[in-house]
Amino acid sequence: MAPKGGKVGTKGKKQIFEENKETLTFYLRIILGANAIYGTVNLFFFYSSVTFWTWGLLAFAFVVYSFSYRWMQGMAQPVFSDGTLLDGGIDLNMEQGMAEHLKDVILLTAILQVISCISMYFWYLWLLNKYWPGCWRPISDSSKSCCGGLLCPPGSQFVSSERQHLQQVVLPRYHLGCVLR
Repeated sequence: MAPKGGKVGTKGKKQIFEENKETLTFYLRIILGANAIYGTVNLFFFYSSVTFWTWGLLAFAFVVYSFSYRWMQGMAQPVFSDGTLLDGGIDLNMEQGMAEHLKDVILLTAILQVISCISMYFWYLWLLNKYWPGCWRPISDSSKSCCGGLLCPPGSQFVSSERQHLQQVVLPRYHLGCVLR
């Protein structure tokens, strides 16, 4: 069957507003659930073996959650005038949007926080986060990224020269060295 021509449907302000509320509620529940599990297991059941690192990593997770969630809240901030919705905010469920990256960071932190109840060494997996600032290099630097292409996601390739990078990726000022094919 041939695809239908015409304009792709867009979301209205009210639909974006409602979906943003649902998205923020969903991620708040994930944050609270992960903290509840971590707190129950580490701070109640294994209270005698709690160390500085247990509290430090809880504080780290709190900072990551706060930053990411507050940023998403700011993006989804609606504008009302006399009780009428003027703007529903930025769509948090938009593909390839900034909110998608923030949701990934929240999910990664929540998963690592829960599995760190087994072993604190699981927190080291956070260093493999693709949004880790140490992997970003200026475009003028044609050297390899810190991961050397080893940590590129599936379906991507490592770009080692500035010329290839400029041909394959359009990013404002920085790149990870990994681009989708």
